[in-house]
Amino acid sequence: MNESEEILNLLRDNGRISVEDISAMTKRSVEEVSAIIQKLENDGVIMKYAAIINPEKDLSAKEMVRAEIEIQVTPEREHGFDGIADRIYRFPQVKSLYLMSGGYDFKVIIEGDTLQEVADFVARKLSTLEGVRATKTCFILKTYKENDIVYVETDCDRREGAMA
Repeated sequence: MNESEEILNLLRDNGRISVEDISAMTKRSVEEVSAIIQKLENDGVIMKYAAIINPEKDLSAKEMVRAEIEIQVTPEREHGFDGIADRIYRFPQVKSLYLMSGGYDFKVIIEGDTLQEVADFVARKLSTLEGVRATKTCFILKTYKENDIVYVETDCDRREGAMA
């Protein structure tokens, strides 16, 4: 594992880890670690540092409506899927966009304040884009696990809490 991979693995696990802690764990100087991180940021490898928030406990997001939309498209002659993807990911409601294999071409995760807002976005903005042939919307009812984080308390967790 090279120096960048080692540092990236530590940052993936804890984006708030200090340069000093990374230095100690990788046996590199603080200056060397700082320089590596700066290069990773400048090269666009590290794009953002963010907290993972439990949506069930975040009162500001409690009413947020999330949906997964499957989209079938006709690829553009010169740009293929990229031109359509470029138009889709520019909408602020779009949180994630994936090119897929299988029965549809794109999977989109969107967020809105209400079910009606999400429905209107799909009906008026997404499905009317040139090249879009069909959409299928599934509303996300509950998140159990995302980005390797389990959001629900298990029976085992409850028992451990009772014993503590």
